[in-house]
Amino acid sequence: MTNRDRIGLTWISFFSYALTGAVVIVTGMVLENIADYFHLPVAQMSNTFTFLNAGILAAVFLNAWLMEIVPLKRQLIFGFVLMVLSVLGLMTSHSLSVFSLCMFVLGVVSGITMSIGTFLITHLYEGRQRGSRLLFTDSFFSMAGTIFPIIAAALLAKSLPWYWVYACIGVIYVVIFVLALCFEFPVLGKKAAVQQVQKEKWGIGVLLLAIAALCYILGQLGFIGWVPLYATKTMGMDLTQAGALVGNFWTAYMIGMWAFSAILRFFDPQRIVTLLALLATVLMYWFISSSDASMLKWIMMSLGFFSSAIYTTIITLGSLQTKVSSPKLVNFILTCGTIGTMLTFVVTGPIVDKHGAHAALFTANMLYAVVFAMCLLLGFVSKHKLHGHMSSH
Repeated sequence: MTNRDRIGLTWISFFSYALTGAVVIVTGMVLENIADYFHLPVAQMSNTFTFLNAGILAAVFLNAWLMEIVPLKRQLIFGFVLMVLSVLGLMTSHSLSVFSLCMFVLGVVSGITMSIGTFLITHLYEGRQRGSRLLFTDSFFSMAGTIFPIIAAALLAKSLPWYWVYACIGVIYVVIFVLALCFEFPVLGKKAAVQQVQKEKWGIGVLLLAIAALCYILGQLGFIGWVPLYATKTMGMDLTQAGALVGNFWTAYMIGMWAFSAILRFFDPQRIVTLLALLATVLMYWFISSSDASMLKWIMMSLGFFSSAIYTTIITLGSLQTKVSSPKLVNFILTCGTIGTMLTFVVTGPIVDKHGAHAALFTANMLYAVVFAMCLLLGFVSKHKLHGHMSSH
């Protein structure tokens, strides 16, 4: 593989995370507008976004096998066609079932692209470099989370229809499509005559990491998804301020990722992730129990910064549980995280319906406490030091 191809594929990974970030994070901003458009209550409308998350889950899960059958470049070209069709569907149809189908297709497209992005990074980079590269790639997820709520708020403030937000997101896929045509991808499956090293047992550490990944993503998206509603209804903010809270979180998250991609090279990832999970749990509790609206911005930024490295470190620790990094193992932990994404509104929607947004935020806080417990237990069983991964590269 030439260096030019490696750089090009790394950029495809960056944009693949940005695409998924934009699609997932913008939901909280456009939810009320879409609910008005279809004349449905917000909690009921949030359930249709489960189709988006189900699409992401199905794609990430199936792509562990698909990658070996369908060439990566062909998958990305096919994804581009699907993306165009789904955005056109959102723009032209007033039917709720067409909306749900388009959301599912958008989910499938982002799931395929993100799993290709993750695979490329774990395939192109080794050891500690892999962890810091994954973190940097993931920062594009939060960069999109910073930029797209601002774009969404600006479009909605100009009274433009909500579907223009998704048209803007489509521009990211145009970039991925153009890059995919320009670079050569690694060959996988039968054509790549790579002998599998003897099968290794994954161990209990992988199970703890999988639970942590699921609870973390479910907690994070459950929290972020309902912060705008909580801020406007309970704390008396307007939609622009509520959007700014979400923007603040992702901006700090992105800065945190850049900082931790440097810091992680010097510390044991299991200790760092345990400490960060504890800090994030405490900060989230402070946010929920604070009655001072002016403090929320600062708590949100601290929470974004300190929780930024948790998920990627969980995935990195997962890839270090075996001597030879297994794409299936990485995909398994990613799938568990994605199940968390899919369950976001299934779990929190009914809670908001019955007890309000504050209860959903409290549930998210409990999930973060579980992440802390899993990371703490991992300290007793993790194999990441056994295989010499932690000797400095």
